[in-house]
Amino acid sequence: KENFIEIEDFGNNTIFNLLKKNNSNKINLYKKSIDLLIKIQKIKQKKTKNFKGKNYKIPIYNNNKLFTETKLFLDWYAKKNLSLKKRVIFNIQIKNQVKFLLSKLKLKNDVFVHRDFHVSNLMKFKNQLAVIDTQDATIGNKAYDLASLIDDVRFKTNKNLKNKIYNYYVRLNKKNINEVFLLNDFEILSVLRNMKIIGIFTRLAIRDKKR
Repeated sequence: KENFIEIEDFGNNTIFNLLKKNNSNKINLYKKSIDLLIKIQKIKQKKTKNFKGKNYKIPIYNNNKLFTETKLFLDWYAKKNLSLKKRVIFNIQIKNQVKFLLSKLKLKNDVFVHRDFHVSNLMKFKNQLAVIDTQDATIGNKAYDLASLIDDVRFKTNKNLKNKIYNYYVRLNKKNINEVFLLNDFEILSVLRNMKIIGIFTRLAIRDKKR
């Protein structure tokens, strides 16, 4: 009745937990994560019927949606840390910068975006990678989930490892991407995503008392 279905329990082996336990195997776990991401990005279906027989169309992750999410940084973090007087000018400047960055995105919104593709949502199950937490999926920019994985706030990685993961993705997608556009969008979306996360985590702490 609630339009939910549980297919299988994947257990407790998140990639996050495995990375914390095993330093030597990091790159292989990330490569498998990239392999999974590439599979996800090949999903062509943009609409489906839900369990009630109603049509569901996956929303487009457009610039308006990205702007609204990034604004959480101002609504919660800036509001908590700046006086009202400073905040007025600061908010105008940040909104202008965000709009400028969004205007510089190059790639189309044409792939399946998980939207929270990071090591806490990837799980090792029966020698494969499983993915959870897909309810916010959209059709958007192929650099978004890549940035979620590589510039993850939950698990700290060094620049060298980040570059290896990024280059592995590029190598597997050589025929399908413009490398200049991809790097451009990766850097922009990583900044905007992390601003959103700062806003969300501040909201969790203040509004929901989840410190």
